Amino acid sequence: MRGKPAKQRDIKPDPKFGSVTLAKFINTLMTRGKKTVAQGVVYRAFDKIAQQGSAKGGSVPGGKKDGLKVFEEAVKNVSPQVEVRTRRVGGANYQVPMPVRGERQNALAFRWIIGAARNKTGQPMHLKLATVLFDASQGTGDAIKKRDDVHRMAEANKAFAHFARFSR
Repeated sequence: MRGKPAKQRDIKPDPKFGSVTLAKFINTLMTRGKKTVAQGVVYRAFDKIAQQGSAKGGSVPGGKKDGLKVFEEAVKNVSPQVEVRTRRVGGANYQVPMPVRGERQNALAFRWIIGAARNKTGQPMHLKLATVLFDASQGTGDAIKKRDDVHRMAEANKAFAHFARFSR
């Protein structure tokens, strides 16, 4: 039998942009409790994105918002709408497509963006993260490919969607 569900913690917005979503992303990026290092990586990535935007003539006045706007667009593009979950029905396991809740959409998007950045080699993390965020905001890159794979898997198993209503 399951216990009580875990309580949701209140996360303070990040100090530079005042965004709770960005604070959660920084927490996901953080390793070994080094939050200031993770913040530095994200903020330098945003600065690099702002420089790329100004070089291409697409910068917004006050370049700080440009990085945040690209980040939010990237998270929106990478967030999955459906995923497959395993259901056991009558002794057989089925991959059942189910919609994804909002919090899980963000968590998966963060995980895929960070994973795509960590898989790149030969550059500092802030440059890799800036590249992945910029690509994802444009609808390309490894994080978008991962989202497409999940959607494709759900589409392939659409025949088992009627098992979704038997979930607990």
